Amino acid sequence: MSARKGKPRGLGRGLSALMADVSQDPEGRVTAEPRRPDMKVPIEKLRANPNQPRRTFSQDQLDELAASVKEKGIIQPLIVRPVGGGEYEIVAGERRWRAAQMAQLHDIPVIVREFDDTEVLEVAIIENIQRADLNAVEEAAGYKQLMDRFGHTQEKLAEALGKSRSHIANLLRLLSLPGDVQVLVVEGKISAGHARALITADNPSELAKTVVKDGLSVRATEALVKKQQQGDKDRPAPRSRDLNAGKDADTRALEKDLSAILAMKVVINHKPGTETGQVVLTYENLDQLDDLCAKLSR
Repeated sequence: MSARKGKPRGLGRGLSALMADVSQDPEGRVTAEPRRPDMKVPIEKLRANPNQPRRTFSQDQLDELAASVKEKGIIQPLIVRPVGGGEYEIVAGERRWRAAQMAQLHDIPVIVREFDDTEVLEVAIIENIQRADLNAVEEAAGYKQLMDRFGHTQEKLAEALGKSRSHIANLLRLLSLPGDVQVLVVEGKISAGHARALITADNPSELAKTVVKDGLSVRATEALVKKQQQGDKDRPAPRSRDLNAGKDADTRALEKDLSAILAMKVVINHKPGTETGQVVLTYENLDQLDDLCAKLSR
């Protein structure tokens, strides 16, 4: 599947297609009148979206939804697209489809839309962010997909999805954590607050294990990270000639240029005799980090 190139698209079509519980009048104004399903489709004629952003489905929540569906039916139609042979691919509503299977329903109300692959992914991501109880890592991954694949900025996402920019920025930072720490968030063993506190730690994986083992609160986790950082400051600093060993004048000049452009300290550590190395950016506050994220997302 390939995303469209060129000018970033707005979120308007995706959101209006998603909001199946509202409709538009001839002048484009949104009304509160419920939109009726286009048709009912046999459950066996529906298939899941292989690129569904949500990867985990809580069995307890599915059981609860299935019980509700069995008693009241599916109130909110699924959004689907035709794929040939009388079959349809689910764009939004896979949880309802799974619950309907568990409730042994024979057919499901759907709204049919002619979406291309790019629009399917976009609407599926938005549906998850807006309506499903995603964990923080899944939500962050959804934002990142919208930014990477469709060129949306944090500001545009915040405006279109009714979120604050700081909310989106804070969640995106979680994706910088090691995979094992992200898994702990997905499994509910630590909260997003715990994870945010670990972002600035030198060894977040080890500290995360301590947080889980000792059942630390978010505030206690913040104190643990601060204590570690304070301990690092108390250690003797490496001599400057060690840090600058082998660093030529061109590299130092490039560091100064990047520091001026990004308005933060930049250190380039190039491995002699190779084409690899590290670029280390040091921010002094979260506003600087927000600015950097905005620049990198454009």
